[in-house]
Order: sequence, then structure tokens, then C-alpha cells
Amino acid sequence: MQIFFLGSGGGRFATITQKRCTGGFRLHAEANVHVDPGPGALVRSHVFGIDPTDLDAILITHAHPDHYTDCEVLIEAMTRGATKKRGTIIGNKTTIEGTDFGGPVISKYHRSIVSEQIVMQPGQEAKIKNLRIEATKAVHHDPDSLGFRFHTPSGIVSYTSDTEYFDELPDIHKDARVLIASAMRPREDRIPNHMCTEDCINLIDEVKPEIAILTHFGMKMIFAPPEKEARQVAERTKVKTIAARLGLVVDMGEEVKTRYAREQVPLDRFL
Repeated sequence: MQIFFLGSGGGRFATITQKRCTGGFRLHAEANVHVDPGPGALVRSHVFGIDPTDLDAILITHAHPDHYTDCEVLIEAMTRGATKKRGTIIGNKTTIEGTDFGGPVISKYHRSIVSEQIVMQPGQEAKIKNLRIEATKAVHHDPDSLGFRFHTPSGIVSYTSDTEYFDELPDIHKDARVLIASAMRPREDRIPNHMCTEDCINLIDEVKPEIAILTHFGMKMIFAPPEKEARQVAERTKVKTIAARLGLVVDMGEEVKTRYAREQVPLDRFL
């Protein structure tokens, strides 16, 4: 089982500047899924030699551009240029159906060329091949925002997505072997609907995963920098904590190991 990060940036200004890439991450288990494919997801997939046509599902936690903008081109890849009706899109209600908050953010045409579209709410589950996916509660601008838990033979991978810290959050993500936490701001620099480093410390200290990955960094976190924040989290919680970077790979077997992949295709190929 493998998790491949195609970016670690998030928020408006990190996305606009691309100080950290915003392509979300791929999970390769019983099924191949791309989670929160923001700007750059398609190109960065090619740079690292990851085939976007072998996707089984695309998951979107909420209707913000840094989480969904490359979804439609990935749908076209997943459906082999719309020549095969295949694959699944999973998202919250805003993303797929539209709500008073906004959306839908995926066109009617692109929703029509996949085999299945699933609108999820916290507590609901879906199955892609043999991969069980559980939607979790998140408190964010989009009131229907989600996180996800992936139940794999190698253990649970739990992803908070964008959320502020709330009392139930540790229980929601308990038993995770790998916890992926969105950490927008450093130290105790809280803003509504997001977590800062101190919030991540509280969460990780309660969940006690085998490894914690911080990601989705805003500009203040990027300049902190996140590697320093991750060290503080590890020191306070005694949990191995890594600040994600483009190309981070998490391999889950008997042990959880991390490494950085090499680019397979020079970025200037796309110029």
C-alpha cells in the first residue's frame, strides 16, 4: 500500500503562487484513487511517471479550488478520453450536486461519463473494488466538507482534509496507522475552519498514529517552515511526524517507511 504526495500546499495564496504544489495525493491500495486533485495534479502525475488513466476513483472533500480544479481532466484520463464509461467520483454534496454554498464544481458532462458518482456524508461508507472508504466530519467553510478514512489490509489511513479542531476529531480518526493532517498555520496562529500546529499536536497526541504527515500548508506555515513545525510536533507527541513535500512516498507494509521519489519526466517537457 502506497501514498504518493503530489503537493503539500493549500489556501488561496499558496495556490496562486505555487510556493508548494497543490496536486493532492494518490493512494495505491486495492484501488487507485486520487484525493483532492487541486491545480497541478495532472502535470505532477506525469512528472513522477504516475499514470492518470489507471485511476479507479477521484475523491473531493469540498468545493474549494485547491481541492478540485484538476478533477475534470483526471476524469477524462480515468475514462480514457471519455471513450470508456468507467471509474467513480466521490465527493460532498456541494461538489457533485451543488448546495446553497455553491457548486456543483464538476460539470454535468463529466459526471455523465463516469460509471458512478457518490455523494457522501460523514459516517457513510463506499467501496471501490476492495477498498473501503469512510467519510468523516470536517468543520470548514463548505458546511458539507468531509475527511476520509481508508481501510486497507495494511491498516487505516486517515485524512482530516481542511477542518478546524473540534472535540470529536480525535475519536473520528482513532486507530489510524497513518494520519494525514491539514496544517494551515504554524504554532498557535489559528484562523477559523483550519488547524494550526498546536491543534495538530492535540490531535496527534490523542490519536497516536504510527506516523503523522502534515500537509496543506498556507503561506505563513511555508515560511515557518513546516519542517520545523513537524519537529515540534514530534517532540511534543513522541509520534514520528513529517512535513509533506512534493514527491513524498509513504510505503505501508509491516513497517511504515517514507522516501522521496525522483522525477521521471523533466518539467520543462511541458513548456
